[in-house]
Amino acid sequence: MFALRILHGALCLVLVLGLVQLPPLARTARAALVTTEEAVAPEAGRDRIRAFLERAEVREQLETLGVDPDEARARVAGLSDREVAAIAGRLDELPAGANSVAGVLLVLAVVFIILIFLDYTGITDLFPWVNKQPRR
Repeated sequence: MFALRILHGALCLVLVLGLVQLPPLARTARAALVTTEEAVAPEAGRDRIRAFLERAEVREQLETLGVDPDEARARVAGLSDREVAAIAGRLDELPAGANSVAGVLLVLAVVFIILIFLDYTGITDLFPWVNKQPRR
């Protein structure tokens, strides 16, 4: 009986660790047609970054953070081709309006559900309002 309880505890620990690691691994795939010019020419990525910096809300945010938009454009011009490709690739990947609060709330909800499950199975005794399974 003691060995079965240890097995249940180990299994729950593995499941909890797996669920905690799930959100960073769950990324959405995005597909789009890529023209030859976009795939071959490094200037296409540089132009995308420049167009992004020209948007009014981006300029306002840069000024709010104390960054001169002209200096930002000069830095974009000084980026290497590899850096331009990395930044231009991330422009579409970043979700609009996303924040880390939703991720934290999701993790807390998953942990709460796991704790309720552990309490229901009798492994823990955290919540008095959970109807526990009868002991065998």
